[in-house]
Amino acid sequence: MSDLESDGAMLVAQARELRPLLSANAARVEHDRRLVDENVEALERLGFFKLAVPKRWGGHGASPATWLKVAAELAKGCTSTAWVQVIIGGSSWIASLLDDRGQEEIFAAGAARICGVITPSAQSRRVNGGYIVSGRWSFASGCLHSTWAALALPLTDHGGKVIGEGLAFVPLTELSIEETWFMAGMRGTGSNTLVGSEIFVPDYRILSLAACVAGDYPAKKHSGARSDRWAFVPALALSLTGAMLGAAEATLELVIEGTHKRGITYTSYERQTDSQVVHHQIAEAALKIQGAWLHANRAADEIDSLAGAGYRMEYLSRARIRGECGLIGKLLREAADELISIAGAASFADASALQRLWRDINVATRHPHLAYAHNLELYGHALLGLEGNITTGI
Repeated sequence: MSDLESDGAMLVAQARELRPLLSANAARVEHDRRLVDENVEALERLGFFKLAVPKRWGGHGASPATWLKVAAELAKGCTSTAWVQVIIGGSSWIASLLDDRGQEEIFAAGAARICGVITPSAQSRRVNGGYIVSGRWSFASGCLHSTWAALALPLTDHGGKVIGEGLAFVPLTELSIEETWFMAGMRGTGSNTLVGSEIFVPDYRILSLAACVAGDYPAKKHSGARSDRWAFVPALALSLTGAMLGAAEATLELVIEGTHKRGITYTSYERQTDSQVVHHQIAEAALKIQGAWLHANRAADEIDSLAGAGYRMEYLSRARIRGECGLIGKLLREAADELISIAGAASFADASALQRLWRDINVATRHPHLAYAHNLELYGHALLGLEGNITTGI
């Protein structure tokens, strides 16, 4: 086993050891609509917020496969905690792609936690040395526990013409948080709205999204790690699947455990394990989860191996990974639906972890990066040699 594989196995084991703590706090996290301090402190202590950040900035420099497995183990205890870890970890990885000066400013203190919103919903005007930015950025998961935010904005020239899109890194002290996250699932992520007005962001703290998609990251001195060459959108989209894979696995575990104890009402079955119908349903759900893992692991290996070899990912492969992310979401939703149907109406009791997992899976897998229909349309266009009509950001 290589040193990277050994380190990855250790990180996954550490995440697994947190499951009892996260499970014990899950109901409170959902009620409070934010992570409890104990969860945040545990993630910080283990360096999970900097899981994919290069070692040059005190991160683990973990592979995409490890990123997925750590999030999955955390999600088995609390899906919201795993999602926040993924978002802050992903935004922190993006920060490690900044201009050298930008990296130094953000990571020099060592304790940066960064949330991010990649959908542009702001106004900006070009000034000497940077941009003046105002806007509202919704669904900023993890903002309640962050010190910085990566915020999408239009890039304009001095005449006001939009010439592209970018990500601006802004201290949380320059933003306000408006509580807008009142949802059926993923309630503890605190995915509220960030608001800012007339904020100056210097050029060295702005990334061009077009350059990132093309793999043209600006750093010169602080560069060279494997993660500095990952395909941008495929890595970010894939990272979101880890927590959902873990939540689905936890659902399967709980339902299998229940089949040994619970009968089937209005039948002669004293235990669900006696029913061949249940055998079929369990097998189908398990295979869907395992199939989702196969797609996720293949994409993770491709992202990492190409970066390690110094190659850029081709358009068709990038589009395929987007399609795979959509398929993963669909498979996990279907598995969760089948499993909770086996568990029955009692699983929707407030005290049941199953209903929370089911709600979390159904909400999170509808994230735009995991959208089944649109992602498959995008991949279908690529397969047919047509120009994509969903987004160029792949």
